[in-house]
Amino acid sequence: MNQHLTHDLRPESYGVTDFLRSTHFQQKYPITALDIAKTETTYISVTAIADYFRACIASTPRVSYIGSFDHHAHTLAIGGEIAPDITAAVNVLFCFGNALPNAQVLAVRPRSIGIADLRHHFVISFMDAPMKPANDAIQAWALALRNA
Repeated sequence: MNQHLTHDLRPESYGVTDFLRSTHFQQKYPITALDIAKTETTYISVTAIADYFRACIASTPRVSYIGSFDHHAHTLAIGGEIAPDITAAVNVLFCFGNALPNAQVLAVRPRSIGIADLRHHFVISFMDAPMKPANDAIQAWALALRNA
């Protein structure tokens, strides 16, 4: 088990096998991740999952889609290192922000959902938002990727 694991989030509305891991990446960045076996979802690619998240964003009031970033292609293009099990990786960028209470809030906006294909499973990850309704929505979107 990850030594930085802080707790599992197990919403009662989801089955006992569904869970999100809440961790601190590099011991400082609060992130949530969901591992989905390819047998547990009807989505067959990172692109299909990115399109799904784009639809979730479009159907949520006051949330704006910004774009998608192919992190895998970027890293290949610059000759960077990619873990051997990552075959595709995309970030979906969007903003939940409905206020600018101070200049510092810009440091945690916009939001990004990472989608990685690790051959037999997908990993969905995102940095925790400072706004509970945003976290709740993103978690629900991610959990809904699993077959009912």
